[in-house]
Parts: sequence; structure tokens; C-alpha cells
Amino acid sequence: MTRRFLIVPALALALAAAVAPVPANANPIERACQQSNRSAATPALCDCIGRAAQQTLTNRQMRDGARFFQDPQRAQDVRQSDRRTDEELWRAWRNFGQTAEALCR
Repeated sequence: MTRRFLIVPALALALAAAVAPVPANANPIERACQQSNRSAATPALCDCIGRAAQQTLTNRQMRDGARFFQDPQRAQDVRQSDRRTDEELWRAWRNFGQTAEALCR
């Protein structure tokens, strides 16, 4: 079940396309989505994922989470870490994944 929470946001971002220029006001998650160079998604999906991130993540969590897509091993390290800050990030990331899945279908 924990694996699903990693897969949902990762899949959502992995499917996102860099079809349109990145808006200046896009948050780090939306930018990562738009710059992911994937062909199966739309700017609308990236916008939705960005809105889900804004609802559920702090600015720092968005920046840290956007790095997961540049370095997937970092996501695994955070998920398995016993550090309080990593545990908080992972809980927030799982919540973000659930929210994005519900909003961005």
C-alpha cells in the first residue's frame, strides 16, 4: 500500500508533458511535471497536480518532492528514513498522492 502512494504522484508526473511554457507562478511540483518531457499528459494535468500540491504540501515539501523526480532514489531514502523531518515529508507526500489521484483523474 505504501508503494502505491509513491507510484501515484510519480506516475502523474511521469505522464506529464512539457507542451506549454512553464508559467512563472507555477509551484515546484507543477514545474517538475511540465518539465518532465513525457508525452502522455497535458498542461491541464500538471496544473491539477500543482493545485493538489498547494493544498497539501508546504513550499519546502514541494521543493523536496520535486527533487524526487530528478533523483528517484531520494524518494526511497526519505520513505525508509527514521528522521522526523523525512517521516513528516513522507506523510505529506502520501497525502499529496491521494489528493492528486482524487482531483486529477
